[in-house]
Amino acid sequence: MDVTDPGNSAELPMVSVITVNYHGTDSTITCLNAARELDYPPDKLEIICVDNETSAENAERLGALHGVKLLTSRENLGFAGGCNLGAREANGTVLAFLNNDAVPDPGWSRAAVGVLRAAPTVGAVAGKVLDWQGRRIDFVDGGLTWFGMGYKRHAGELDDGSHDGARDVLFGTGSSLFVRAELFRALGGFDERFFMFYEDVDLGWRLNLRGWRVRYEPTSVAYHRHHESMAAVSSAREHYLLERNALAALYKNASEATLARALPAALALSVRRSTARGELDPHQLELDRRPADPREDETPVPVDRQTLAGVLAIDRFVDLLPEFKRAREVEQRERVRSDADLVPLLRKAMEPAYPLPRYLAAHDALVEAFELETVFGGSRRIAVLTGDAITERMAGPAIRAWHTAEALAVEHEVRLISVNAEVAPVDADFTVLRAAPRDLPSHVDWADIVVVQGHVLEMVPALRRQDSGTIVVCDIYDPMHLELLEQGRDTDEQRRDADLRGTTEVLNKQLRRGDFFLCASQRQRHFWLGHLAALGRITPSVYDDDPTMRSMISVVPFGLPNRPPTRTGPGIRGQREGIGAENKIVLWAGGVYSWFDPLTLLHAVHRLSEHHPELRLFFLGMRHPNPDVPEMGMADRTRELSDRLGLTDKHVFFNETWVPYDQRQNYLLDADCGVTTHFEHVETTFAFRTRMLDYLWAGLPVITTDGDSFADLVRDERLGVVVPAEDPQALANALERVLYDEPFIQGCEERIAEVRERFTWETALRPLTEFCRDPRPAPDRLPASAPLTRTPRPSRTAALREDVGLLREYLDQGGIREVTKRAAGRLRRVAGQRLRGRGNS
Repeated sequence: MDVTDPGNSAELPMVSVITVNYHGTDSTITCLNAARELDYPPDKLEIICVDNETSAENAERLGALHGVKLLTSRENLGFAGGCNLGAREANGTVLAFLNNDAVPDPGWSRAAVGVLRAAPTVGAVAGKVLDWQGRRIDFVDGGLTWFGMGYKRHAGELDDGSHDGARDVLFGTGSSLFVRAELFRALGGFDERFFMFYEDVDLGWRLNLRGWRVRYEPTSVAYHRHHESMAAVSSAREHYLLERNALAALYKNASEATLARALPAALALSVRRSTARGELDPHQLELDRRPADPREDETPVPVDRQTLAGVLAIDRFVDLLPEFKRAREVEQRERVRSDADLVPLLRKAMEPAYPLPRYLAAHDALVEAFELETVFGGSRRIAVLTGDAITERMAGPAIRAWHTAEALAVEHEVRLISVNAEVAPVDADFTVLRAAPRDLPSHVDWADIVVVQGHVLEMVPALRRQDSGTIVVCDIYDPMHLELLEQGRDTDEQRRDADLRGTTEVLNKQLRRGDFFLCASQRQRHFWLGHLAALGRITPSVYDDDPTMRSMISVVPFGLPNRPPTRTGPGIRGQREGIGAENKIVLWAGGVYSWFDPLTLLHAVHRLSEHHPELRLFFLGMRHPNPDVPEMGMADRTRELSDRLGLTDKHVFFNETWVPYDQRQNYLLDADCGVTTHFEHVETTFAFRTRMLDYLWAGLPVITTDGDSFADLVRDERLGVVVPAEDPQALANALERVLYDEPFIQGCEERIAEVRERFTWETALRPLTEFCRDPRPAPDRLPASAPLTRTPRPSRTAALREDVGLLREYLDQGGIREVTKRAAGRLRRVAGQRLRGRGNS
C-alpha cells in the first residue's frame, strides 16, 4: 500500500467487509445495508456475508440483498471459522470484520484505511465501538490479565471525548477490525479452535509478537448491540468458552519463562473462579466433615453449571493441548518481540477482573506465590508533585505534570498533587488535589514512587534523606538556574546572586537524591551528566551497572496529544477586531519571558507589513497562569516597542491573559505559522521550548532562532526556517517564505505529519513508564554491605538461558567486539570477588 492521500479514491485499496450471521438475520440485514452506504468507492468495496445458520428462509432473505456476496456453511463454524471462510473468498487487500449486530458510521472504512496507508508497520486497525445509541463505550482499548483473559477497558463509560486519541493496542475487537489481507492469511486467520471469544485477542497478540502494530483509530466508528447473538445462550456456556480460550491464548503466546509462572497459577485460578461463581462449598470433602452415615458419601452432589463450566474448560483445554502445542511452536519461532515489550499493551495485567471474595483471596495468594508481578509489572502507587497551578489555564510545568500522571495512570494508581494555591476541580482517571507543604509527607508515605518538579523536594525534608526507601524521580527538564541568569537581570546584584545560589542548591539536592532523572533533550542530558559527575554520582557501581547511564537519566521531551486538534470554539479570526479570514496569522504560542527575543520579531513584522498589509502577529498569552510567577520586564518592552512602531492592534495583537489549555487548539487552527525567537546565550543552548510542540500538533510551519534543541529539530527535519539571532531581515525573509511560498509550506506540512508521531506524550514518556514498571534505587544509594534482597542461585538451565540472552543482546549492540569486552569485564569482576573473598577468610 502506498502512503498517499486517503481521500484520493482512485488509489484506495479494495476493502472486503465480512460479517457472520447466526440467529440474527434481521440485525444482519441492518448491518449489511449500512455497509452498502459507506463513504467508500463502491467499486473498491466488497461486502461478504457468511451464513452460519443454514436456514433456507433466512438465506433467501440475505441472498436478495443487492451487492452482497452470500456464503453459506452447512455447519456452524462459529465467529472465527465464519470470518475465515469469508476471508478465503475475499478479493480485497484489506479485510474489514464487522459484527452482524453492529452498524458502521459512513466514514468507518475510509478512516481505518487511511491509517494502514500512512503507517506501514500497522498490521491491523481497531475501530472505536459505541453502544447502539452512540453514547457509551463498547471498545476503545483492550487489556489482558496475566491469566489470559482479554477485556474491554472503559466499557460502559460515557463517550466524553477522552478516548479520541489514536494509540497502539494489544488487540482490536472482532466487532470492528481491519487487517491487511495478506498478513491475515499468513497468520492463518483467526484460530478456529476458539470458535468464538478471544479469537480477536489471540490474533492481536500474535500480530504484536511478530512486530506488527495494532492501532486504535477513534475516527473509525461503529455502533454495536453487544452480545445480541448470545442472548439465547446460557452464561455457563459463555463462561466455558471464555475459560478455555483464555488458557489457550496464554499457552500459545506467552514465552517459556512467562508460561512457567503464569500457566500453573492460571489453571488454579480458573478452578477457584468457577467454584466461587457456582458457590460450591470447598470444604465438603474434608475428613472432619464426614456424615454420620457413610452411605451419604455415595450420593451425587449437585454442581452448579457455572462451576462445571470451568472444570470442563480445563478438561477440554487438555484435549486440545497437542494441537495448541504445534501452534505455540510456530508463534514462539516467529516472535520478534519479548513479553516485556508487550507489557504496556496489557495495560493493568494484575487486575483480578471478578469481584468475588473467595476468588480475590486466591488471586492474591497465587500472584504472591508465583511472583507474577515480576513478570507482568505490578501496579505502583505514584505521587506526581508540582508547584505549578493545575487549572484550565496551565503553563509548561503543570501541563507536563498532568500528562505524566495521565500516562502513568494507565498502569498505576496515581495522585497529581500541586502545592500551588490554584487547583481547579477536574475530571481525570487519576486523583488531582492541592496539598499544603505540611501535608506532603502523608502523600509521600503513601507512594512507592514520587515524581518531583522544581522546588517541591525542598518541602519534604524526609524525602531528601539518602536512607529513604521511596523511589524518587526528578524531572529536571527545566534548567531553572540558567533561566535565572536572564530573569534576574532586572534585580539588584545581591538578590540576583542569592537567587542563583539558592536555585542551584535546590537542583543539586535533587541531583544528589534522585534515583532516576528526566531531561528534555540530548543536549540537556550531556549538561546534567556533567552536574552528576561533579557531585560524585557517577561512581564505579553506577557505571558498572550501566555504562550508558540511561538507567539513571533519560531523555523525555515535552509531548503533544496523539489525536489531531479539532475545533471546539472560537479562536482568533473574527473574534479580535482587525483579524479576519483574509489575514495571514503568525502565532507566538508561549509566554513572553526575559530569555526570549520578541523585539527582533516586531522589527521583522514591521518591515514585512509594508509589503503585506494583511500580516498579523498574535501573542497567545502575556500573563502567566501561575500567580507566583511575576510578569517579566520583556513583556513591557514588547508592548512599548509595538506601540512605538505603530503595530499594536493593527499588525500585532496581545492576549493579555492566558488561553485555557483545552481551548488552545482553536487559536492554533487559525494560525498560518508558529514562531519562537530568542537571544544567543547559555540558557538557549540547553533550553527546550515546550509550547512550540503545539505548532507541530497543529501542522504549522515553524520559524525559530538558531541555538537550541528545537532549532536542530526544525533544521534537520525541514519543518520550517531557522534564522540567526537578532537578525530582523533574515526573520522577515523567513516569515515571507513560510506564509507565501506554497510548495515550501506543503513540504513542511508533510514532514510535520511524520515527525509529530515521535512526540506524542505516549512516546515521549516511555522511559518513565518503563522505569515505573520496575522501579529501583540508583546503584549508589544501595548500602555497600547489604543488597536489598538475597536472590537464590539460579538453576544451571536458568543461568544458561540468561547467558544466551545476554550474548544475543551484546551481539546486537556491537558484535563480537562487544561480546569480548563484556566477557573480559565479567572475568575481572569474578577475579576481584574471589580475591576479596580470600582476603576475608
